[in-house]
Amino acid sequence: MALEIERRFLIRSNKWKNFVIKKTLIEQGYFLTKTNEWTIRIRSENKRFKLTLKKLLSNFTNYEFEYDIPSNEGEIIISKLTNKIFKERFYLLINKQSWVIDIFKDKNQPLEIAEIELKNEDEKIEIPTFISKEITGIKMFSNFELAKAPLSTWKKENLRKFFKH
Repeated sequence: MALEIERRFLIRSNKWKNFVIKKTLIEQGYFLTKTNEWTIRIRSENKRFKLTLKKLLSNFTNYEFEYDIPSNEGEIIISKLTNKIFKERFYLLINKQSWVIDIFKDKNQPLEIAEIELKNEDEKIEIPTFISKEITGIKMFSNFELAKAPLSTWKKENLRKFFKH
């Protein structure tokens, strides 16, 4: 069974840049589904396309099933979707754990999110100094919700709640 166990955080500083081992550009498009149903997305990363189905199982564990699809078909599908996000992804290795930093572009700029995938929900992690608030489970920060309601459309009180201005 394919499970994704992930915690997500906002970022307070650029000190994460010292740990970068790789970077890539990502475009993701979402098929319209209801929030509590399966999330279906197509992702283009380095011109390779994957179709992904995700469903929340518990706390911060999701079912996650991914399928490679031919590039020519992926190009057509993603070009027809309106709910999209664009981000630059940086891969990091910190204390023998793999982290990713997503720097959002377009309508979600200047949002920056750190993520770590875990083996189980009880796995201990050492929170790096560049981390700010944990946002695991806050729906408005899910990529699916950011595609539907980008940061640029958020009300000022929601922005103030999470970000210092």
